[in-house]
Amino acid sequence: MKKFWFFILVLMIIPVFAYEVYTPNDYDYKSSGDKLLFVIDFSNSMGEYLQHETKVKQVKDMMAEILPQIDPSTKTGVRVYGHTCNILAYNACRSSELLVPLEMNNSSRILSSISKLRPRGMTPITYSLKQAVKKDLDGKDGIKHIILLTDGGENCDESPCDYSIELVKTRKDIKIDVIAFNVHDSDDLAQLQCTADVTGGHFVEADTKAQLFRSMEELILPHKSVEAEIYDGVN
Repeated sequence: MKKFWFFILVLMIIPVFAYEVYTPNDYDYKSSGDKLLFVIDFSNSMGEYLQHETKVKQVKDMMAEILPQIDPSTKTGVRVYGHTCNILAYNACRSSELLVPLEMNNSSRILSSISKLRPRGMTPITYSLKQAVKKDLDGKDGIKHIILLTDGGENCDESPCDYSIELVKTRKDIKIDVIAFNVHDSDDLAQLQCTADVTGGHFVEADTKAQLFRSMEELILPHKSVEAEIYDGVN
């Protein structure tokens, strides 16, 4: 019954703000100079194995493949969450850090920074988005694009959907794309899809390494044709 009323609420809310969401044109980060901030999940569940590799290893491999393809003039950065282990829930739900601020030619710095991390904590998605908007993107002009990559829903008693609905009331310059990596809980998926929908972003689900690579490529390089097949490591 709880799930039923949640879906009814989402269906009621989204139409109300249908005319308030920001709907930018498609991006092509091989030629664009806009701002692109990755918000990546390093919570404990990212250490789980999926197709013979940990999910976090697959994400790092994907970033190593995708980042060099982005035009160096594009300002990129990365914020992570869940990368620290905290006994107190208050601290665990604020385990979010801007590792690399938005700058040009940032691919090597981003790859170096995330290579040192391992999954440890909780999933403070909403807090991370708030920090991204209030701090990381503060004072930046032009279009600002967040790509949230997570393998689960919020578990810190907040709602990224509610936050996004409030955000678009005052901000029209931020788009949030969401990649749900191996997420199967219906409530979590509904929250994540709402987060993308109300900001005019894209919501995609990826359940394999190949789908993860393809999803990120389609979000960042929408006009790039696939030149090679990505294997899952299964013969």
